Amino acid sequence: MALIVDVKDLPKHVGETLGPSPWLSVEQPTIDKFADATGDHQWIHVDPARAKKELPWGKTIAHGYLTLALIPRLMRDLIEVRYRHALNYGSNKVRFTGMVPSGSRICMYQTIKAVDPEKNDGFRMTSECKIMVEGHDRPALIAEVMAIFFP
Repeated sequence: MALIVDVKDLPKHVGETLGPSPWLSVEQPTIDKFADATGDHQWIHVDPARAKKELPWGKTIAHGYLTLALIPRLMRDLIEVRYRHALNYGSNKVRFTGMVPSGSRICMYQTIKAVDPEKNDGFRMTSECKIMVEGHDRPALIAEVMAIFFP
């Protein structure tokens, strides 16, 4: 169940780690749609037959940027900020530290690292997000991401 917090109370949650999120399956059709959207059709992502023969793990892998793009979806299950409007502010650091094989399940842990005041009564929340692949000890992705919330 997600932490529900009013935007003005965000500073009280600095240092908290939320998670894990519910598991999310990353299936080949999702990988294929992402390849179509980005034009990245590298065979390690979109050719299951070749991956089965040539890759040591025998499956295609999700694009790193697809894994990154799943953060907002996973975050919704961890925190629900009550706000008037919000903006994605970007990332300070993104590291792709492991693979997400097609058909695997991922979850996320989110640590609220900072909440800083912004113009127009906004609050910029900086979070460290770690995406884990089921059955693996090492994260597939570690990213520090930011969003600005306005009450």
